[in-house]
Amino acid sequence: MTDDIHALSGAYAVDALDELERVQFEQHLAGCPACRAEVAGLREAAAQLAAGVELPPPPALRGRLMSAIAEARPLPPVRAAAPATEAANVAASPARPWRRVLVAAAAAAVLGVTGVGIWQAREGTPAPTVAEQVLDAPDALRTSQSFTGGATATVVRSPSLGRAVLVTSRMPAAPDGKVYQLWLQDSTGHMVSAGVMPAGPDQVVVLQGDARTATAAGISLEPTGGSQQPTTDPIALFAFT
Repeated sequence: MTDDIHALSGAYAVDALDELERVQFEQHLAGCPACRAEVAGLREAAAQLAAGVELPPPPALRGRLMSAIAEARPLPPVRAAAPATEAANVAASPARPWRRVLVAAAAAAVLGVTGVGIWQAREGTPAPTVAEQVLDAPDALRTSQSFTGGATATVVRSPSLGRAVLVTSRMPAAPDGKVYQLWLQDSTGHMVSAGVMPAGPDQVVVLQGDARTATAAGISLEPTGGSQQPTTDPIALFAFT
């Protein structure tokens, strides 16, 4: 992950991040309105240009792209006769960070060649995920809780979309034989399962079910596989009102 996580907005907009980077950047998006606006602007520009509409790029993009290119180190020269083990190590090394640099270089080249700063987006720009739509929604409401050890959990709900997203950071692993289960609470206090949280400290999870009329979201510890109803008191309850 780059030291300046804000610089990943362009690569994220064109789906040029690996899975871990995508999860970490989506956690960052949950609390960064500037990056959410930039990602939305980049995708909107790409969609319009795919239909033949000329649109100037966001003002901050060129600077970020040029900075990314300036900071990129060149690949080492290829040696003619590398040992088999070394060749295997080279083949297995991660290539995705260089994909980000290539995307940035290609975009910067487009900006320079056109002379008028007109974007030329490739077809097939990925549509925003449900999580992105909720995080970017104008009516998105955020509720956070902290836990022992520095862990945090944030629930973001969009009433207009009727969906909610959980974003966790440094969440401790569930005890053996247990999982974190997510819930949506209705106006009567009844809890409806919203899915089981994947293992891992940093997650961006779309809660299952309609969050439009829900009054709260909860997290509880349940037996592996989940439960029909909570068997323990919630370790966290996020009120929507």
